[in-house]
Amino acid sequence: MKKQVHIRLDQETLKSIKRKLKNSKQTLQDYILKAIRNQEHDTVREDAIGETSRFKFIDLFAGIGGIRMAFENTGGKCVFSSEYDKYCQATYWANFHDVPKGDIKKIDEKTIPDHDILTGGFPCQPFSIAGVSKKNALGKAHGFLDKTQGTLFFDIVRIINEKRPKAFMLENVKNLMSHDQGKTFKVIIEALEKLEYKVYTKVLDGKYYVPQHRERTLIVGMDRKIYGDKELFAFPEPAKTPKKFHTILEEQIPEKYTLTDKLWNYLQKYAEKHRLKGNGFGFGMVDLNGVSRTLSARYYKDGSEILIPQKGKNPRRLTPRECARLQGFPDSFKIVVSDCQAYRQFGNSVVRPLMEAVAGKLVEAMGIKEKEKKYA
Repeated sequence: MKKQVHIRLDQETLKSIKRKLKNSKQTLQDYILKAIRNQEHDTVREDAIGETSRFKFIDLFAGIGGIRMAFENTGGKCVFSSEYDKYCQATYWANFHDVPKGDIKKIDEKTIPDHDILTGGFPCQPFSIAGVSKKNALGKAHGFLDKTQGTLFFDIVRIINEKRPKAFMLENVKNLMSHDQGKTFKVIIEALEKLEYKVYTKVLDGKYYVPQHRERTLIVGMDRKIYGDKELFAFPEPAKTPKKFHTILEEQIPEKYTLTDKLWNYLQKYAEKHRLKGNGFGFGMVDLNGVSRTLSARYYKDGSEILIPQKGKNPRRLTPRECARLQGFPDSFKIVVSDCQAYRQFGNSVVRPLMEAVAGKLVEAMGIKEKEKKYA
């Protein structure tokens, strides 16, 4: 339940805020609310400084906090987070009482708290390495900083370079390894290795942790200055048997999630058209005893990649809670946005138990003992 509160501002403060909002889409109310939340978060953080935690980590490109939950479950304390999307910020606040800082490009790396592990599911933007040879010839190159300048990955590099965490864990799509004939991935690994980190990479599938085929590239690094070149880290070995899809389904489903006749007819005709052309495009009807396709951020459009069969009626799409379960989020996780935004958020998120398995292996390699898990 929301309550209205009246706040008196002096003229100078009001003028100052209005100047900041002049070229922004943010309202005065949103600005003040965010300021209050940030103040509350800072107070909570200050109060918790004396708490014992096994390690400190930061959560970059945080989304709705899937990686944060994984590292908290291994005994870590999040001391900084960054997320640009305002809807993700709302979900993050509801679940962690923490408002992530905004655009990472505007964050001064020197202001980020010291931490042991850096984490981030960074967006994969095209890496422009054209012209590097020419710059070298002209004496204008700046090593890895030059190669990665202008991409969001560069922001991870500059933060690692400044804060020197003992280790990092980064997550991205499977195709990162093959993007631009492997050149993108080569630049990424070279940049991280030039920072004097021993780097481990592997593509892991979430289907052994949740009933969803979801392959992701994991990049883990450990500081050579601390750990040397020993092979201390190894990615987790998954269970042999994938999870079954029916385990994530809710019992009572509102009718609004059943496809309309118009949409269902369209999806069938679309699939048939591509079948005749020899293509594999089309909707995906789930085997309830198997695993689903990958949940994507576009799921809100028609739900076609993961459809649930229903007896005597059109198939239905997943509910937001089922999407949360499909990514391994506990039912205690609060969904505070519209269905459309929830589909986007879970489609862009991570398989939480998979991230937790990797986190566990990393803290073990660092010689950190895990503690009792916070999330089921």
